[in-house]
Amino acid sequence: MALVIPEELKAKAEVWYGDEKGQERISFFLREVEMPNGLLPLKDIIECGFVEECGFVWVKQKKKVEHKFEKIGRQVTYGTEISAYVERHKIRKLTGVKVKELLLWVNLAEIYAADPLAERITFKIPSGLYKTFPATAFIIETKEIKEHKEVEKPKEIKEAIAAKE
Repeated sequence: MALVIPEELKAKAEVWYGDEKGQERISFFLREVEMPNGLLPLKDIIECGFVEECGFVWVKQKKKVEHKFEKIGRQVTYGTEISAYVERHKIRKLTGVKVKELLLWVNLAEIYAADPLAERITFKIPSGLYKTFPATAFIIETKEIKEHKEVEKPKEIKEAIAAKE
């Protein structure tokens, strides 16, 4: 089933082509809505679009991607075409993403962080059933995160020493 983007939305959209730009934009969207960076481990992105006015995002990739989130033991498949509406702490009207529950593949409809610190992420299917997991299960440690941790540690140590004096 091909992703149908209404012409009025596509006319207002910013569109990026290629995997490198697509990866940058997906990372940017997840940061902007304050969601974990590993929620969408996509590969070989062809096209990525965003309509800022309503928060509509779409991604087209060469082939579907299967990914296992090891920390929660869940297998997820990302179709060749994924779309959603994004807003702070929420991805809604999600299409193209399925999770394996027991022996069945179930469509995901919504992903949101209910608590203000986004320590837990909830995944909801169209029937209304949901499951909640720790947000840390969906964080991929990147070079920037590693560098940030390395910079923070010495500062924390200096503050602890200063507090003891």
